[in-house]
Amino acid sequence: MSYKSILVHVDQSPHASARIEFAAELARTHEAHLTGAALTGLAMDIYRSGGMTWGAPVPQDVFDTVKEDNLQALALFEKLAQAAAISYERRYTDDDPDFGLVQQAHYADLVVLSQSDPDSGGPRMLHTLPEYVALNGGRPVLMVPYSGTFRHLDRHALVAWDGSRAATRAITDALPLLQRSGQVTLAVFDAERQYGVHGDLPGADIALFLARHGVKVEVQQHATAGGIDIGGALLSLAADLGADLLVMGAYGHQRWSEIILGGVTRRILQSMTLPVLMSH
Repeated sequence: MSYKSILVHVDQSPHASARIEFAAELARTHEAHLTGAALTGLAMDIYRSGGMTWGAPVPQDVFDTVKEDNLQALALFEKLAQAAAISYERRYTDDDPDFGLVQQAHYADLVVLSQSDPDSGGPRMLHTLPEYVALNGGRPVLMVPYSGTFRHLDRHALVAWDGSRAATRAITDALPLLQRSGQVTLAVFDAERQYGVHGDLPGADIALFLARHGVKVEVQQHATAGGIDIGGALLSLAADLGADLLVMGAYGHQRWSEIILGGVTRRILQSMTLPVLMSH
């Protein structure tokens, strides 16, 4: 099993270059095709400006500026992809980033995004982009923290296991990464509180599944105490282990225009200190 098609979001944010380089290295390692997608959001703006929402057309120079910004972002993507000597293509659309990336995610094995930076500007949708794509794209999303440098994904992976559908999906989606990792720790938190979820040895069955796929895995059971939430405990364990990847299920749902996240998912998205692969 391997990734053959990887999708990365391309824009002019301060974190775009690191995100694209990360995705390009991933594509090189897995001999995958990398697609860089720049999405302007202009299609919705044109629709809104034709109705009563804004009351007047958006000036042409605004459209021209947005298009030029995205073309420059794609030029950077192409430069970095060429430097990595990988198979690649660039895509430009006027879709909104959230809906457009969800649509394009259907044709990729993996989507690479950046963690939302609370200090960055831009439309509100960009601040909820990672969770929106993770919950609606039907593909695993690999998120790169906005702070720090991450050059390795093959030393020590931490897998969060709670017996859920989302965690099962995440482990299966992460197999190409886990098979390349020198060490994998599968962590089960508060197993005694999860009635009917695990067998006699929590984590043993899924560890056997991973071992049959050639993954070197060790199971650890942990209990949260002292008011520490599981999300915080996961990040603390990742730091103690020196992990370079966290694999976990994404929990939440969309209600009208609001994304309702589970507590662990929300904590990880806000405070992640290492790349995180999430599946829903």
